[in-house]
Amino acid sequence: MVDEQNLNFLLSYCISALKQCSSWTHVEILQALAALVYNNGPKCQKYLPDLLGQAGLLVQFSDSAQPDVELRRAAVRSMANLCLSVPGQPYLDESYRSVCFQTFLSVLQSSKTSDVDDITFCMLLQNALKGIQSLLNGGKMKLMQTDQIGSLLAVLKKCMFHGLPGLSIEMPTALYPAPLPQYDKRSPLKLEPSEPATSKQAGNRRKRSKGKQKKGELGEEGREDLSDAGNESVLAADVQNLCLGAVQDSSCPDPRTRVSDVACVPAGKDHPSSPYAGWKRISSSESEYSDAEGGIQSKVRSYQANVRQGALACFLSAIKSIEKRVLYGYWSAFVPDAPGIGSPQSVSLMTIALKDPSPKTRACALQVLSAILEGSKQFLSVAEDANDHKRAFTPFSVTIASSIRELHRCLLLALVAESSSQTLTQIVKCLAHLVSNVPYSRLKPGLLTRVWNQIKPYICHKDVNVRVSSLTLLGAIVSVQAPLPEVQLLLQQPSSSGLNSSGSATPHRLNSEQWRKAPPSEGEPPDNPAGCTSSEPCWLLRLCVSIVVLPREDSCSDSDANFPSFSSIYEPCPLRLESLQVLALLVKGYFSMAQSYFLELGEVACRCMEEMDPSIQLHGAKLLEELGTGVLQQYKPDSAVAADQRVPVSVVVTFWTMMLNGPLPGTLQNSPHATLQTSACDALSSILPEAFSSLQNDQQILCVTLLLGLNHSENPLVKAAAARALGVYVLFSCLRQDVMFVADTANAILDSLHDKSPNVRAKAAWSLGNLTDTLIINMETMGQTFQEEFSDLLLLKMLRSATEASRDRDKVKSNAVRALGNVLHFLQPYHVANPRFREAIEESLQALISTVQSEATMKVRWNACYALGNVFKNPALPLGEAPWTTQAYSALSSVVKSCKNFKVRIKSAMALSIPSKRECYGSTEQFCQIWSALVLALRKSEDTEDFLEFKYSASLRTQICQALFHLLSLAKSTDLPVVWKTVTEDGDAIRPYVLQYLKSGGEENETGVRADSCERERALKGAIEHLAGIEKQLEGKARVRVSLYLENVLRNHTNTTELTES
Repeated sequence: MVDEQNLNFLLSYCISALKQCSSWTHVEILQALAALVYNNGPKCQKYLPDLLGQAGLLVQFSDSAQPDVELRRAAVRSMANLCLSVPGQPYLDESYRSVCFQTFLSVLQSSKTSDVDDITFCMLLQNALKGIQSLLNGGKMKLMQTDQIGSLLAVLKKCMFHGLPGLSIEMPTALYPAPLPQYDKRSPLKLEPSEPATSKQAGNRRKRSKGKQKKGELGEEGREDLSDAGNESVLAADVQNLCLGAVQDSSCPDPRTRVSDVACVPAGKDHPSSPYAGWKRISSSESEYSDAEGGIQSKVRSYQANVRQGALACFLSAIKSIEKRVLYGYWSAFVPDAPGIGSPQSVSLMTIALKDPSPKTRACALQVLSAILEGSKQFLSVAEDANDHKRAFTPFSVTIASSIRELHRCLLLALVAESSSQTLTQIVKCLAHLVSNVPYSRLKPGLLTRVWNQIKPYICHKDVNVRVSSLTLLGAIVSVQAPLPEVQLLLQQPSSSGLNSSGSATPHRLNSEQWRKAPPSEGEPPDNPAGCTSSEPCWLLRLCVSIVVLPREDSCSDSDANFPSFSSIYEPCPLRLESLQVLALLVKGYFSMAQSYFLELGEVACRCMEEMDPSIQLHGAKLLEELGTGVLQQYKPDSAVAADQRVPVSVVVTFWTMMLNGPLPGTLQNSPHATLQTSACDALSSILPEAFSSLQNDQQILCVTLLLGLNHSENPLVKAAAARALGVYVLFSCLRQDVMFVADTANAILDSLHDKSPNVRAKAAWSLGNLTDTLIINMETMGQTFQEEFSDLLLLKMLRSATEASRDRDKVKSNAVRALGNVLHFLQPYHVANPRFREAIEESLQALISTVQSEATMKVRWNACYALGNVFKNPALPLGEAPWTTQAYSALSSVVKSCKNFKVRIKSAMALSIPSKRECYGSTEQFCQIWSALVLALRKSEDTEDFLEFKYSASLRTQICQALFHLLSLAKSTDLPVVWKTVTEDGDAIRPYVLQYLKSGGEENETGVRADSCERERALKGAIEHLAGIEKQLEGKARVRVSLYLENVLRNHTNTTELTES
């Protein structure tokens, strides 16, 4: 480090020397300058005009016209060092950044001339790549312009293949977004043989590259020794950080013998020689520079590998600087596609992954590919090849599907051909990213089967990182678009399937011991509650459970030393954690298969929560939550699972009794680990209500007491989880009728509703909504008994707290207004007459009305409309008389006509149809305003700017027609003139909608056809009779006109129905 005073003196001296001294000194002066500015960029601001200005020294020396390459390299290196960012310090101005970027770009676009040696040119490219990477990372540079992005990606693609044996390409100056691979010209002297769909030739090329690589790879490992300290080693260090883990290579030849398992690679007959080539490459002990002739070549190859790694590291930074929607326009330039007939495959990242002799470069290419695949779900969702397309053109969906298939093929080929453990880990991780984003339901089945069968042997790999990533891939398979029929079939395979030729395979260690302590005897309910037909446990389930609970049998690899927990008798901690995650995903996506071992999996969760390691405890709690949630899903009212296929309630009771008598209470009280407490809270809230009511009384009290206590936690995560769990429990039938429990829960929730954490308040508001739902249920089932026992003061407190929460942020507000509607519905006449309640009621009603009219999110307004509908149900409120009535109807009428969201309109129309008496609608003027608003809303029911809303238009018309019929059945004689006026003006426009409403009732389902259709017809007939009775009392010619209009509508409907049936 140089202090600022000396730095200023030395920089001034260097700049003066460059201007005054002879040219033969410039290279050494620039080297000194590069050392000075390294990590001192922010302190060099006043010297930037001399260095990077329009006539700046570094700009001149780095110009493409500069004949002295060493001088140009030194200038580019100094410029790259200036671009390094220092945390907390200002970065280069935009103008200087632009100058540097263009300079680096021009360097990378230049070609090597015959008078420049390979090593110097490689170092020049490395410095330029390092500079661009610094601009992208430190300068947070965002690449927005198409020409800028295209130029950068073109030079990066060019440098990615720099010096790659057997390949030489000429790239255009810029790439452009295109759905098909762009032309990259290959040198005719090094033209690659065309690569047909079979991979025999690819396998041969792979073997040749391995044979040439023996010395080059060792040179790769020692390349830092070949470059200047503080010069190219910086880039090498960056690339080292880019690659995952500092794990020593360990060979696992057994999985490599399974090339034939890659179903899409029919080159299995060539595979015997491949492992030996890989073993020879890794285990060779020959010195890299054993002879002078080979030394120079190896050195050049090492520097060329540095360039390729630097380009990939730079590409990784570029991916973070480009919007994903823009980046995917260049998909075809970097991701392989199946080659056309008679044409070679375009070069891509997979070319490097398959052919590069350096394992680090291969790993870098795979990490870049993973970054591209991450978040690509929306882009890949268009892929489809489930049907054979026989067209004159290839749809884009088929092109993407073809690219996906080729990615699977190439990655599986790379998997069986790879010997470096570090690179192998990256291949498997890349496969996991691919699997997580591909829409397999739209593709022909078979892709996942190939991946599944090919990854199985790697779970016994000596390197722990490979084993962990293999489990991650299996987790991705069982979680993607679950449940997939293809994955269900894979899970049902016997445990030995696909492993018979893998040498040291996983099943032999699973068979050594049963992972269940006491396997249930034949005929017991736990054995097969779901009718599982498999004669043995799911292979993946057995594997994960054995890794979690069984002691390891064999010695660990050298890389195990990286994990401190490896001194234990169990498998390495990362492996156990990943196994628990896979188990949780398996239970979540394929519960019907996992439920046969419901109690055993519960025992696994128990054992995990009893351990000392908090991370193991946490994942055990998450597994417990998934098991509980799986049962809840089965018992939902709309569940498609037959009653005899569900986990029996008695088994669920046994399960939770085991948990509550085991480690769960202790875990809930483990205050030092808030995340663990939170997860345990979530697990406790997943208990089946029917099972909870069958628990012993002391266990029920334990659950409630623990949750009420955790609601006072100082940690917001724990408090939020406890508040949510109380909101679940308050809906349990065995608890909701307990006035004391409801009161205690209400006080706890109201306390959380005033917490400073927004997350706690949001959860508390949701629970308050559930609690007020309970009040309504109890009012309807228990009558006044419950209402009289419930504290008036607590009710008033709930009303005021919910009103205050309705002014909070939207996540709190949406449930606060729901709670307000329920509480106002719950109030009795003596509450309304109580002076203490009067002000709170008025304030809460104003809060609901203002929320309906606000610009809040649609969910908030939807709930506010629903809440006003609940208010209208309470006969104790002075509906139609109080001033707030006009405001409420006006707000709902406005929303039903003009709100952009149709679901809000539906709820407002529903609320307007709730009052049961004509007096509740107020004056004739108010009634007519509501009527006119609904007629206008019906006419505009198909007008929307958002196509996604159109699917709700039929439901909106149904609700509006119900509201109109309801109003007609309550209308007074003074209301008829306005009704008749709208019928006269808009009758023809609304007639088709009314007929469609009457007709649609008969199309919903076979069981309810006549009931629903007849109900709608009865509502219309009731309105006709009511209007006819009123019109008879009127004098003049207009006395039967409205009823006649409705009779004509009914007649048309009846005739149409008869014609349809005949």
